[in-house]
Amino acid sequence: MKTEKTGKSSDNNQMEKMFEAGAHYAYTRTKRHPSAKPFLFGVKNGVEIFDLEKTILSLKEALKFVQALFAEGKKQILFVGSKSEIKDIVKEIAEGIEMPNVTNRWVGGTLTNFDLIKKRVEKYQKLLEDKESGALLKYTKKERGRIDKEIEKMERKFAGIALLKTLPVALFVVDPKYETIAVEEAKKKNIPIIALANSDCDIRKIDYPISANDTARASVRLFANEIASVCHCAPQDKK
Repeated sequence: MKTEKTGKSSDNNQMEKMFEAGAHYAYTRTKRHPSAKPFLFGVKNGVEIFDLEKTILSLKEALKFVQALFAEGKKQILFVGSKSEIKDIVKEIAEGIEMPNVTNRWVGGTLTNFDLIKKRVEKYQKLLEDKESGALLKYTKKERGRIDKEIEKMERKFAGIALLKTLPVALFVVDPKYETIAVEEAKKKNIPIIALANSDCDIRKIDYPISANDTARASVRLFANEIASVCHCAPQDKK
């Protein structure tokens, strides 16, 4: 009985955090995808509201899945979130637990043509090493300028996935509707997807959907930190 009370208390605390983060706010009914309907509770001021009791259950399932991966020694989860509102949060949390991440535009073929992408990442890393070691000083100033521009361009594309030596064991996606290409590539490669998904998302494509606000910074930080915490080394929550 004590365990049951402890569990309820924990859920209540979690729900309070979700409310504070604005995780319960969905979109208007006109934007709703039919698959989101079972996770909605009601309407307030024209905006639909998520049933956070169901959100908590979904989050628990996602965390169990991540725990199982780590228990098996499978530890490379690719964090994906490139919306301008939240990309810095996704990057901060992923880097804090040394996980690969995509927070700029998704490069087509990142998963479906991984071998080619891996070679381009290796080229980026070699150029970076050469620059840091002074090996590029043999080139003219004009040539070095061109190489610097190439490094900057490659950094935007590949810096976040430099840690990936093989395909990730799973994706954590913020807003699967916005990250359509990433979701499609993961499905083609049979890579499980965990996603923070607002009411406009088709969660039928997601293995572990967490139905909640995927745009509010506090909400995104809350759920991304929950996933990160399973790694036992989550960064401190910052506002």
